[in-house]
Amino acid sequence: MSAHVSRRRFLQAAAAATAAGPTILTALPKARAAASERLTIGVIGVGTMGRGHVGRFLGYGDVQIIAVSDVVAERREHSRKNIEDHYAKQTGQGSYKGCSVHNDLRELLALDGLDAVVIATPDHWHVPGAILAARAKKDIYCEKPLTLTIGEGRHLVNEVRKHNIVFQTGSQQRSEFGGLFEQAVNLIRNGKIGRVKTVRVGVGAPPVPCELPEEQVPEGTDWDLWLGQAPWRGYNEILCPKGVHQHFPAFRNYREYAGGGLADMGAHHFDIAQWALDMDGSGPVKVEPPAAGDSGLRFTYADGVEMLHAGPSGCTFEGELGTIYVDRGKLESTPESIVKTPLEEGAPRVEHATDHGRNWLDAIKSRQKPICDVEVGHRSASVCHLANLGYQLRRTLTWDPAAERFADDDEANALLNREARSPWNV
Repeated sequence: MSAHVSRRRFLQAAAAATAAGPTILTALPKARAAASERLTIGVIGVGTMGRGHVGRFLGYGDVQIIAVSDVVAERREHSRKNIEDHYAKQTGQGSYKGCSVHNDLRELLALDGLDAVVIATPDHWHVPGAILAARAKKDIYCEKPLTLTIGEGRHLVNEVRKHNIVFQTGSQQRSEFGGLFEQAVNLIRNGKIGRVKTVRVGVGAPPVPCELPEEQVPEGTDWDLWLGQAPWRGYNEILCPKGVHQHFPAFRNYREYAGGGLADMGAHHFDIAQWALDMDGSGPVKVEPPAAGDSGLRFTYADGVEMLHAGPSGCTFEGELGTIYVDRGKLESTPESIVKTPLEEGAPRVEHATDHGRNWLDAIKSRQKPICDVEVGHRSASVCHLANLGYQLRRTLTWDPAAERFADDDEANALLNREARSPWNV
């Protein structure tokens, strides 16, 4: 384990925090990992997705959630109650008080004894939050789409590498959904459809500028902190729903905070396309948008493979010898024998994982890269950003994936970054 992991200090802090009830770390069932082997985790952002992560990580016996952070008071208190009720039930001894709550993620990151964080904030907070976490020497699981711009993605990769952080991007199609995406990638990489000619990725539309009207900020909501690096504007419930909501908020539709439906699901499906094309450290070289409309943009890779933002949900790979279509719950091929015939023994295969969270936790313990490392997340998000820039500028763009710059295009290069609102220009 890394030198910054300090569980003994956490034991002391937890004992103090639970003076009014049993100390869970000494009263857990034997199936739990020993306290000295347990990872202590904080969850940053406990909206719909963040609450899902709370449930996931409560299910791991070698994890202790010790803190949550959210800009909405009702959400953080709701998650604290769920976490403490879970641990109290697990002990069978009545009550547990050992999960702290924080409005500002910086307070959570300053906790003594915290090993790692899960970041499930709105998209525009992913990189600032992750950079602050990396500088605090916390290992990171961060939701997708990993970034808001290509430039901040490279900055994040550099910070993660500088501080030797184990980083998992939440593009869990590589690990879960019955292994269908992994199976498709292995078939494609082993030449079962011959040379890939075209890839079709069916995801949503690019984002639009936010023009929502201003509304009254609800009590208990820190709107300035929700905005973070984004330009100042008045509150609107569509961006930051009140209380403990049960839906995925539509901030994803607006350019100031996210990459639209294109990046939201594109961070999953373009990620699979990049994986199948063995492009985890690179990307396309040309971006050709349609003259109008929200689909039909074409990417070209250096080897001539074309990828279209078009087609049914998921990924369709068209090769010289056949076609593979893969989506959640579906893997098909033409001819059908391609997916029905097992790979030969000894055929090369991509990394295998069946649980994205467990893959991250195991990587923390081994200090190895997980299946969707920060570079992978950055490169897959970059494909989405390139598409969005193509739709925004409506002209052909020539991209250098090594330099991460457009050729002879100052206007396009100026859009690779954006100025962050102080003090979030980290």
